[in-house]
This record gives sequence, C-alpha cells and structure tokens, in this order.
Amino acid sequence: MQVEAYAGEEMVLNMGPQHPSTHGVLRLELETDGEVVRNVIPHIGYLHRCFEKHAEHIDYPGVIPFCDRMDYIASMNNSLGYALAVEKLMDLEVNERVKTLRVLMAELNRIASHLLSVGTYAMDIGSFTPFLHCFREREKVLDLFEWLCGARLLYNYNWVGGVSHDIPEGFEAKTREFLAQFEPVIAELDKLLSYNKIFLERTADVGIISEEQALSHNVTGPNLRGSGIAWDLRKEEPYCGYETYEFEVPVGLGEHGPLGSCWDRYYVRVREMEQSLGLIRQALDRLPEGDVHEHIPRRVRPAKSEVYDRTETPRGELGYYIVSGGGLIPFRVKVKSPCFTVLSLLPAIAKGGMVADIIAIIGSIDIVMGEIDR
Repeated sequence: MQVEAYAGEEMVLNMGPQHPSTHGVLRLELETDGEVVRNVIPHIGYLHRCFEKHAEHIDYPGVIPFCDRMDYIASMNNSLGYALAVEKLMDLEVNERVKTLRVLMAELNRIASHLLSVGTYAMDIGSFTPFLHCFREREKVLDLFEWLCGARLLYNYNWVGGVSHDIPEGFEAKTREFLAQFEPVIAELDKLLSYNKIFLERTADVGIISEEQALSHNVTGPNLRGSGIAWDLRKEEPYCGYETYEFEVPVGLGEHGPLGSCWDRYYVRVREMEQSLGLIRQALDRLPEGDVHEHIPRRVRPAKSEVYDRTETPRGELGYYIVSGGGLIPFRVKVKSPCFTVLSLLPAIAKGGMVADIIAIIGSIDIVMGEIDR
C-alpha cells in the first residue's frame, strides 16, 4: 500500500545482513521518512560463492557439486540445467528413463522448495503454524532424496549423460504414498494461510509488480506468473520430454487486490505444487526400463564451441552459458540467475511502502543468496 509523502525526519536504516527476514546474508539500506520507505538499496556479495571462477578450474563433471550450492534449496534443478547444457554442447542424447527420472526429481524438488518458501513466508508475516506444516511435508521429500542418493540438501544427482543413482526398490510406492497424503495438505494450507484475513491484508495490496515492470526487468518464474504472464519454459521451450506431460501454468489473477501483489506471487507457488503432483504421477506411470549410466562418457571433452541453455527452476529461468576450449576444463561458465534479476526490481516496488511491507516483499520474491552471490 502506497503512503502519501509528508514532512518528517529522514533516517537511514540497515536491514541485515543477519536480519532473519532477509532470507540470507543480504543487506538492505532503507531510506525512511518515519515508517515510510523512500528508497531501498540492496547490497549483495556477502556470501562469496565464486561459482563461475571455480567452474573455470575444474573438469566438466566436477562442476556439478558446485551447481548444487548456488540455489541450495533446489539443488536438483540447478544440476539439471548444467547437465543439459553440457549434453547440448556435446550433442549427447540420454535415454527415456533418465529423462523421466530427471522430471520426477525436479518436480519433487520444486515441491520441497515451494514448501520452504511458503512456510518461511508465513512466519515472516507472523503465522507460525503453517511453517510447521510445510516443514513437516518438506522433510518427507528430503527423506526420499536421502534414500535415493544419500543426501538431503546437496545431491550431485544429475550427471552429464545420466544420473548418479537409479531409484531403489520401493521408491515408486513410497513416492505415491507421499503424493496421496500431501494433496489434502495443500487444501489445509489454503484454509490456514492463503485466505486468512490478516495474511490477505498484509500481502494483497503490497509489492505490486506490473506486467510492464516484470518484462522490462526480465523477471521470471513464479514472480513473473504472479503478474499474470503465463510464461513457463517447461511449456515454451520444453526439455526432458515436458512437452509430453499434461499440466497447467498457474498465474496471478488479482483476486484479492491489484494484480502482481505479494499474495499473487505466494498463491502461484501454492498452485504450482498441485501441478507438480500431477507431473510426478505421470512420470511414475510412464517410467520406462533402461540403464541410467549407459550414456555417461568416460571423459567429458566437448569440441571448441559454446552453448546457452535454460531451465525452469522453482525461482525462475536459470541459464548456463558455457564456452568450451576443446579441453577437459570449461573455458568459461556464466550463469543467469532469476534471483539476481528480481532483486534489481526491489527499489521500484518498495518505494512508498511501509517498513513492515519490506518484509512481505522480500519473502514474496523468494530469493536465495547463494544464487545471487554466484
């Protein structure tokens, strides 16, 4: 909600880098007039991930664990984008089982990521109970990942030409069991949080991102779709066979305030979890036989060339630009971060709001600092 200007005493406040509501080591320099925010200046670089420089000193397969550490909430999706880019560079085609497993894991990780986003957002706004429900369900997804590859956060799962592990016996049944019990939880979340009067008042008229702003700042993912634009790479530039799956692209509708609000962005993530459930069921139903290691090359050594490839992660379009010099080590790896682009829009959408609204806005754009400080 925008507040009209009035004469008062201006003050500069620092929010972060240890503030619990900045979702990482982010420093926000707030120029305030009383409770009204006149300007916001984000300061980044505190995490020092150095991913791109690391990638220039390690062989192609060795880069994958570093991909996991950028957006550590959606590691499966990070390594998938890199593996697809290198496979495109080498003109390497994987079998249908690998493609299906990649879709399965990417959508499970999308659910886990959105659960963390929604749960912590509720706590930022002041509602603690949904946080507990979301983290309870997220733990079940992490249990599946731990069973699959031995890790709960950083998986090193998507390899060039395949995946590290095939699913163990009983994994499919356990996944279906999770899907069946998780579906009612989404409806429960709507009752607890989505349509809660206080939550609506805190989010439905705050942090408006117009369609024009979203496009001009190259906002992607749920933040773009929250502004009513139905753009999803899984539909527009499908990979891993996504074109053969049936699913919808949820968008913000402005049902409880102006289109493109914090609430719209939150609600798109809730609805995306429902779509992921359907995608996972389809992947399980069609899972073909095959060797997940059959196309993994002994040595990854692309010819001199370059490639750009992008995928739809839980936070938007994650792009990898890779330049090969013909050796075992990439000459250059450049990453386009969806979190970095949406953070650049923060000063425009926060100006004129209240200090308390900054918390709602930061939570709604769902940033991960490891991806910004790459």
